[in-house]
Amino acid sequence: MSMPFRYRKLGYVALNVTDLDRSAAFYTDIVGLDASEPVAGGPAFLRCGSDHHHVVLYPSKAPGVKRVAFELESRAEMEHARKHLAHLGLAVEDIDADERAALRQGDGLRFVEPHSGLTMEFYTRVLQMALPFRQSLTKIVRLGHVVLSVERFDEMAAYLSANLGFAISDYVEGRFAFMRCQPNPLHHSFAIGRSVEGNHLNHINFMVSDIDDIGVAMNRLNKAEVPIVFGPGRHKPSGSIFLYFLDPDGMTVEYSFGMEEFPEKGAREARMLEAHPSALDTWGSVPKPAFGKVGAIERRVPA
Repeated sequence: MSMPFRYRKLGYVALNVTDLDRSAAFYTDIVGLDASEPVAGGPAFLRCGSDHHHVVLYPSKAPGVKRVAFELESRAEMEHARKHLAHLGLAVEDIDADERAALRQGDGLRFVEPHSGLTMEFYTRVLQMALPFRQSLTKIVRLGHVVLSVERFDEMAAYLSANLGFAISDYVEGRFAFMRCQPNPLHHSFAIGRSVEGNHLNHINFMVSDIDDIGVAMNRLNKAEVPIVFGPGRHKPSGSIFLYFLDPDGMTVEYSFGMEEFPEKGAREARMLEAHPSALDTWGSVPKPAFGKVGAIERRVPA
């Protein structure tokens, strides 16, 4: 399948939080992100690499996901994307100069995915920080993926695959679709699961460089009395070792180590995996009831 435009990577996730100072402290002091710059009253820009931000926190009355942003390969790809989205009949809004300056980003646009209500952002270029990411607590190497739970699961999976350049790496039959933003090789940068309780955030993920990080993190989270809601275990679809826990608002966060990568050409076909507990954890753990439950998708009001 040809790509309508080319992604570079999952760029950042913007989260709504009910107490900005509390959440900023959690994501720096517990998760291990660096604060890029102090911003009185928000938003708070946090990073796990050289980019200016990988997580942006906004103060809000209710926790949730504000938008998910993907970096495209070039300005030319941005123009391809702009024309393609217009052809799909989507309402595309350019990010204005003031917000681009605040985000330290180049060209950018936003639109609403029609089946989930998620605001998606495409951008090119982001400020590269002079000092390296410190990896002070956990050897985080990237923002790995964002997962949503959606009611119109089948329609959204088909739409993203047919129209927005996502390749499905694996299915868990009737339950999950794991997708990579082509030609990025990672097994999934975005995924959706079937929901019967409305559309909402399932979890965000940070990939780490060492399996020991998972064990060290588990002990650190336990000492800090942070609820662990799934794992440690190993996901069958991606092969990742994982650990899930809750942020102060109850949104689910994951550390993972290892992930299958796909070549741009000649990649294997997506597998259809049985909807069995071992498909999510080959080690046999089961998620706790609080897993993946909190995080409304913000409804965007057109400018």
